[in-house]
Formats: sequence, structure tokens, C-alpha cells
Amino acid sequence: MIPRLFCLFILSCLLAEAAEPLTLKLWPEGSPGKMLPPSQATQEFVRTKAGKSALTNIAEPTITVYRPEKPIGTTVIVAPGGGYVFLSAMHEGTQVCEWLNSIGVTGVLLKYRTPTRDEAAPHEKPVADAAKAIALVREHAKEWSLDPNRVGLLGFSAGGNLLAHITCDRDWSGYPMNADQMKNSSPNFGIMIYGGGFVDSKDPTKLKTGFTVPADAPPLFMACASDDGQNPLAATALYLEYKKQNLPAELHLFTKGGHGFGIRDNKQPINAWPQRCAEWMDAMGWLPTPEKLTVMISDREQKIAAIAKKIKEATVCADDVLIMMNDQKVLSQKLQEAQQKGDKLLAQKLTVDLDLRQKALATLQAELDKKSFNPEKLIDELNEHKKAIYELQAQRDILLKHKL
Repeated sequence: MIPRLFCLFILSCLLAEAAEPLTLKLWPEGSPGKMLPPSQATQEFVRTKAGKSALTNIAEPTITVYRPEKPIGTTVIVAPGGGYVFLSAMHEGTQVCEWLNSIGVTGVLLKYRTPTRDEAAPHEKPVADAAKAIALVREHAKEWSLDPNRVGLLGFSAGGNLLAHITCDRDWSGYPMNADQMKNSSPNFGIMIYGGGFVDSKDPTKLKTGFTVPADAPPLFMACASDDGQNPLAATALYLEYKKQNLPAELHLFTKGGHGFGIRDNKQPINAWPQRCAEWMDAMGWLPTPEKLTVMISDREQKIAAIAKKIKEATVCADDVLIMMNDQKVLSQKLQEAQQKGDKLLAQKLTVDLDLRQKALATLQAELDKKSFNPEKLIDELNEHKKAIYELQAQRDILLKHKL
């Protein structure tokens, strides 16, 4: 018979690993702006479209933090879809956070204000909530062992539209936070699953008027099915705009899959989007391991060594130039003295010697120019690499701490 104390020990360990999710209000003092009462059409939409687990009538938005057993420091905030009428909070929410936990990522479920479909700009309040959520995660980054520079936003459907606006909009005049606050609350990367609503209604191959991709838009991963209305056109248009700006983006289009599948496995190729997404995150450096970080640190150290070598070579070369210039000056004085004394033989010898020295000096100066020695630029590069090493070492320390 297994001792009772041993059973209690095992149970306590299991409970310790499965920590309860943490829920925080985004606006503890009350959400900014007034929610419009839902129209009859919106109420009918909820009645006919919302599933049993869907959430609606959210006036006080929250985030719920799902922490993995061994967090790697990356966070992804999950914005469910629902047409800005309700939130599909299970297969586009909690279950997605559980998948993120399985790859070491801290999942944060965003329950943004809804319904906002009847408002002039349905996305504004949800976007403000998403920005607040990102700011809140970064505020608690140290406490939660997270990297404030690895905070992503994953949006499904309307959540994907929200993602498009927070990453691409730059006119924040209608928001409760100022432009600097909104800019600092932008995600470091985005994941858009069957998002849309940002293309021209008459020509869905083009982005709608006023919606553009800025030069500082974050890296983006997109997945969509070809039989999902205009959404594949929206994803393609957005991808092409990213490429015009030479910004990192990845697009996966599947023949079938429809809309609203979330993270469910419907036995179709598109249901493998989480694997493709994880591969992309890994390739972009958002799924680090201590081993990968050690390689990155070593790479930075090699770059520092190369800069130090360049400085040393340039310094030696510069010293040689100074020595040769001084020698040339001495030879010129001796030549002048020989000419004044009428010593033609010595003057001829010194002239040949001086000519050789001038050619050697010209060659050395040309070599120095090739090295493009710019002290200020090299110092900036050194400081950049040192800062990166410090940050990478801090990330590695966090991972090693949770690995033990």
C-alpha cells in the first residue's frame, strides 16, 4: 500500500506544476469610452452565430495569464474572433494558450470589449484593450520572468483585424493613450489566423483607403484557407505590402479549411498551422533554448573580436604611416643638404630613395583607406554587441533557472 504522505507529496507536486491562471483587469479604474447598447441585428448575430462557450457583453476587459511549467520568456497575447460581437474564447482562446504553454510560451488570453460592431470604428476599443494588455505584460515582465522585447499578438478573425490595426495604424487620435504610448504598446511580432476586413470592398486585392503598412511594422505570420471569402485576398494583399517594405512576413494559404476552426483538428492540412507557426517563431528567435542563446552569444563575441582585430590592424597601419612620413621628412632634409653642398652622387641616391619611400607611403595609405577605419562607428558596433550579449546572457540565465 502506498503511504498516504507520499500520495500527498505527489499531489502537491502536480498542483505546483499546474499553477492557476492569473486574471487582471486592464482598466482597474474603469474602461475609457462608453459602450453602445447592442442593436437588434447584433443581438440576432449573437443568437445565431455564437457558440455555447462564446463570451459577449464585455464592458470590463481583462487578461488571463497562462504560464508554462518552464517559461522561455516569450509571451503571446491571444485575441479571439467573433466579428466584434462576441469572443470564441475556447478554440480561439484558452486552448490556444494551452498550446502555447506546450512550447514554453506564456499565453495571455485577451478578453477585449465587445460588442463594438455597431460603432463607427468597431476595432478602436478592442485595439486600445490590446495595447493596454501589451503594456501590462511588459510592466510585469521582470516579475513573470518574461522578455519585454518578445511579446507577440495572435489574432483570429476579428482578432486578426485588431492585430492589423495595432501593427499598421499610426493615427491614434481616437484612442485613450497618446501616440507614444500606443507606439510603445505595439507587439514585437504578430500572428494572424484568417484575419481580414482591411481590404477595399470593391477591389479586395487592394488594401482599403487609409490602411497602409508602415516601415516599422513588426514581423508577421499569416495562415488562411482559400475557401474563406475575401480573407485569403486580404492576407495576400497584406503580405505583398510587407514585401514592398522589405519587412519579414510569412504566409500560408491552404486550399480548404473554411473559417473559424481555431486550434481544433478537423483533419485538414490547415489544422497544422500551429506547427508551421512554431517553426516560424523558432526561426525568428522567439523560441530560444540555453543552447541556442549560447551560440548567439558566441557569434556576438566573435564579432567583437573581429572589430578589435580591425582596430589593431588599422592602428598598426596608421603608426607605420606616421613612421614613414617622418622618414620621408628626414630624407627630404638630407637631399636638400646634399644639393646645397653640390654632392650630385648623394643627391641622386637620396632622390631614388625618396621616390621609393613615397611610393611605399602611397601604398600604405591606400591600404589604410581600404580598411574604412571609422572609430565612432566601430565603438557603436562594439557597444551594440556588448548590449546584445548582456541581454542574451540574461535570457539564458532565466531559462537555466527554470530548467533546474
